[in-house]
Amino acid sequence: MTTQTLTRRSLQKRLALAYAAGIYAAGTFVLIFVNVPLASVQETMPAGPASSGTVIETGPGPGISLPQLLTGSAVALVVLIPVALALGWYVAGRFLHPLRAITTTAKIISAGDLHRRLDLGEPTDELTELGHTLDDLFARLQASFDAQRHFVANASHELRTPLAGLRTLLEVALADPDADAEALRSVCREALALGEHQERLVQALLALATSERGVTRWDTLDLAHVVEGVLASRRAQATERGIDLAEHLAPAVTAGDPRLIESLVANLIDNAIRHNHPDGHIEITTRISGTEATLTVTNTGPVITGDQIQRLFQPFQKLAPDRHGRSDGYGLGLAIVNAVAQAHHATLTTSARPEGGLSITVRFARISSEPSLTSGTAEDRAGERE
Repeated sequence: MTTQTLTRRSLQKRLALAYAAGIYAAGTFVLIFVNVPLASVQETMPAGPASSGTVIETGPGPGISLPQLLTGSAVALVVLIPVALALGWYVAGRFLHPLRAITTTAKIISAGDLHRRLDLGEPTDELTELGHTLDDLFARLQASFDAQRHFVANASHELRTPLAGLRTLLEVALADPDADAEALRSVCREALALGEHQERLVQALLALATSERGVTRWDTLDLAHVVEGVLASRRAQATERGIDLAEHLAPAVTAGDPRLIESLVANLIDNAIRHNHPDGHIEITTRISGTEATLTVTNTGPVITGDQIQRLFQPFQKLAPDRHGRSDGYGLGLAIVNAVAQAHHATLTTSARPEGGLSITVRFARISSEPSLTSGTAEDRAGERE
């Protein structure tokens, strides 16, 4: 017999004893409540023989004797003991039945069958509500594990590709007995390019993992200032590709992790530059809208159908293996944007432009820009809210 079984049986025994004690106490109280009045009751017996036309006279007789009451009460209390225990055991078992179902199914699910659910029916009580909560938890765990397995498989493939290319490049160079210094230098340059490609991929994976970890520090920041800093390092790249940058930056103060929000802005702008066409256009807007600080990035580019939009926010998802003949993207940019938005409880809205390209809006919670606001860790801010 396992420890869990012993614990479960022990809990049922304790509940059964508690219910039996309550039933026994109630029975004892009822006997006392009934016996006390009976002890004072006097039997009335006829005083003489009744005759026709004669009124029957009655007089006090002997009451119910105390020994009789005590004997009857003792017998009733003795009989009540097994009855109370049986009722207590039955009631405890009925109350623990949903808990046993939860425990059994949870063991099966923890063993690896994440598709199972408790599916507790009626009646709706605290235990069935717990079962519904656990079903929701198991569903989220299943989705998380499925996404993790999918991500690991894709990451392994993406990391294996440059490694295989590098290995092939070096093996070919070593196998050529007539390779001169210039050929070896060319091989080294290609090897460095593959290494840089792999380094950028690893950095993107780290950025995605950091974003999915959540926000550990909340600082007051202005989205307009963040966009200005990112654009300063992207203007040359946009100019090289003939892409026009238009900015409409109004103060939009919010709170969050500056590094994560900067990563969100950088990936939005990089995505808009990378997936654009020559002589294209990018418009970046920050503003306050009601209780929200909004950031909008709109770009020209290829036509995207509505059913493809949600897929683009999953890791390693692209519209095509090689858009415009380039292979400088990994399919992680919008996944990072989505993860950062979720970590900050921001609303992410995406729409495909009929003439081509995307319009992506991120809505953060607006906060006041008064100097009294301070920055700090998530724990500090939680303490201030309390």
